[in-house]
Amino acid sequence: MRIVLAPDSFKGTATATEAARALADGWRSVRPGDDLLSLPMADGGEGTLDAVATARPGACVHEVPGCTGPDGRPVPGRYALLPDGTALVEFATTGGLPLLGERLAPLTATSRGTGETIAAALDAGASALTVGLGGSASTDGGAGLLSALGLRLLDRSGTPLPDGGGALAAAARADLGSLRPAPPGGVRLLTDVTNPLLGPAGAAAVYGPQKGAGAAEVARLERGLERYAELLGGDPRQPGAGAAGGTAYGLAAAWNARITPGAAAVADLLGLDAALDGADLVVTGEGRFDATSLLGKAVGEVLARARRAAVPVRVVAGDSTDARALTLLSLAGDPEDARRRAAHWLHRAGALLARSAGPAAG
Repeated sequence: MRIVLAPDSFKGTATATEAARALADGWRSVRPGDDLLSLPMADGGEGTLDAVATARPGACVHEVPGCTGPDGRPVPGRYALLPDGTALVEFATTGGLPLLGERLAPLTATSRGTGETIAAALDAGASALTVGLGGSASTDGGAGLLSALGLRLLDRSGTPLPDGGGALAAAARADLGSLRPAPPGGVRLLTDVTNPLLGPAGAAAVYGPQKGAGAAEVARLERGLERYAELLGGDPRQPGAGAAGGTAYGLAAAWNARITPGAAAVADLLGLDAALDGADLVVTGEGRFDATSLLGKAVGEVLARARRAAVPVRVVAGDSTDARALTLLSLAGDPEDARRRAAHWLHRAGALLARSAGPAAG
């Protein structure tokens, strides 16, 4: 049999790569002669860079030391250079919320480190850029990112603004004269959200509280993003513009970046359709599988493409509201054990699925 293993990450317990490996090891323990293809999935957020770099032959991951983390402390950046000259950058690597721990900084957190990573990729000769957006700590509209690329946001006295969405309301002028040009092959943004930049469904209102913003801080961030949009132009109403604290808007306005559904783009980068051609089964999964999994997320994308290819699918999840999914919770019998030993239970799940496929060929 030919089996495609295409899970997303099991958030907080196993990366997509770790999940695929555990499922594969479990399957092989029962049916060692089967042809297994691991394609760890992602939707543009955390894990996107590793998923694509693992699956794309010739991809080379480069480290960028000393980038600016969301709270100003240095963090290592990374990008993957693909064989066609495209650089893939994952926002969460240098700007992710987990980098702050419990020290959330809703007004001062910055996206600058992602801009520094992008600059390093362009300096290395990248001819196109793909940026995975998600899990951001900042709500600065990508101002920090663009500042690392040459944008100057100035107050009324001509002084550059400090980083962070809390300072944007004081912006009097946006000087794009020194902004380096976008790469010739263009810029593509991957996201699994459709929020606009502003308003009750926008970046500050919806995601600000997750980043530590109270009501007064959300209002301040909203005013800042409104002022920022007045200066940069573009279309703050575009679906997805609010991704990564409005970074999608900033890159679209300043660099004419294209906002695209992340899961579909990652599936294309991984060659999922070609992998499904001739497959007997695809196994996918994530930490929690429910109705929202079908709304632009990686597992929903795998299910849709498998259905079009007429390939049967099995879903493995940490927990699920869908009785058809095989859950780690049901195998472990204890939520804490299912999380703590996720790799063990994923191995067990892989073995169970292999047994359900019938006896191994002799």
